[in-house]
Amino acid sequence: MVDLFKILANEHRMQILQWLKDPHAHFEVEDIEPEVTDFGVCMSVIQKKAGISQSTTSTYLTSMVKCGLLKSVREGQWTYYKRNEEQIQALANFIKDDL
Repeated sequence: MVDLFKILANEHRMQILQWLKDPHAHFEVEDIEPEVTDFGVCMSVIQKKAGISQSTTSTYLTSMVKCGLLKSVREGQWTYYKRNEEQIQALANFIKDDL
C-alpha cells in the first residue's frame, strides 16, 4: 500500500487517474475514438493533456501499471491505458476499513 500512496502523492498521476475515470469528459473526442476506449486512452493523448514530456509520462504510467492502479494494452506501436477499478476499490476499502 505504501507504493500506492507514493504514486498518489504526485499531482500529475492523480490527474491521470481522474481523467481516465471518464475519458469522454476529459479528452477531445477526436483523440479517443469509440473503438479505442475499449483499450483505454493512448499514452500520447495523456501526455498531450498533461503537458509533460513523453519520458516522464511513460515513467508515470509504467509505475501506475506496476502498482496495479492502471491496466495497459499494447496495440501495434501504441500503448493504451485504463483504470484498474478492482485495485482502486481495494485501495478505497483499505482506507475505509484499516486506516
